[in-house]
Amino acid sequence: MAISRERLMSLKDGGRVIEAAQQGDELLGPLALLPGVWKNEGGLEGRGWNMIALPFETRPGSILDYRLLLNQYNETLVFDLVDKGVPNRGLTELRTQADQSLVALDYEQVTDQIATIDFPHSNVLGPTSPPGNTIHHEPGLWLNMLDQVTDGFDIARLGSVPHGDAVLALGRSVPTTDGPADIPDVSGLPLKVRQDLTNPYLAPYQHFHQNPFLGLFDPVHPADLLKAANQGVDILRTTTLAVDTEAETGGIKNIPFILKQANASSMRSTFWIQELAELDTRGKPKLRLQYLQIVMLDFDPRSSGLPGRIVWPHVSINTMHKVDEAPEEKVQLLASR
Repeated sequence: MAISRERLMSLKDGGRVIEAAQQGDELLGPLALLPGVWKNEGGLEGRGWNMIALPFETRPGSILDYRLLLNQYNETLVFDLVDKGVPNRGLTELRTQADQSLVALDYEQVTDQIATIDFPHSNVLGPTSPPGNTIHHEPGLWLNMLDQVTDGFDIARLGSVPHGDAVLALGRSVPTTDGPADIPDVSGLPLKVRQDLTNPYLAPYQHFHQNPFLGLFDPVHPADLLKAANQGVDILRTTTLAVDTEAETGGIKNIPFILKQANASSMRSTFWIQELAELDTRGKPKLRLQYLQIVMLDFDPRSSGLPGRIVWPHVSINTMHKVDEAPEEKVQLLASR
């Protein structure tokens, strides 16, 4: 969604403004449907699923040095503030002013566990991970770059994770498409090992492939539940937001312990914002949000003396509804400033 030159120049001249984010704001461009509160409600409870391999000391003589942990969760994802007219100063090769203008949309993500299981079984699940326990918290920003973009990278996501990770992922906005998106097939199997479930080293994946978590989630094909969630749903339009830390200047920075033990080396994240044929109370299409996120974790040396570490996909998926357009408490806070 490109804005006019007149609107852009007005923004540059008018200075920077922080205000409550509103759905449909043209300055948000491809992010315009995000403002508000998204949750696992209205029949979408328990649609959040997470899989992660973790370094783990197993019994003597076992070839396994990891466990595979699975979680089912509910999520609250809030987009509340927008920072308009963020200036980045610059010059052209001819030494004329060439500033960039950004729009930044705040977000905060919190996921609360419903159920969990691991294999091989550990003794650390019990009291540390009860139902309702928060298992992830992430504040961050989505950026819409209004001008001065490089190689078409005009959107970005910045996130901070309390484990000690800071993320910058870049992407190119694409036009909204009619109907549902094609959810890609992805493999949850680790890279740089033999990709065969008969491989004894992949026993945890074979276990959950044969015995899906709660009868539903298969870590070998983690995106299948996203596709299943779209069956029978009349989706009019889909806005796709895809970002990658391996694009251009993106990347992940980790604290020393993370870097040494299980380095988070890359992240790919795709949001699909769906406008449904079903209408809300104001006569507008109801909104759903699906995402697929893959963070690569590097740990455990490769077998047979090969260089480098094994690379483990840490996969998260969810399907949520928009439940509120504007967080009222944040609107009141801004009005009082």
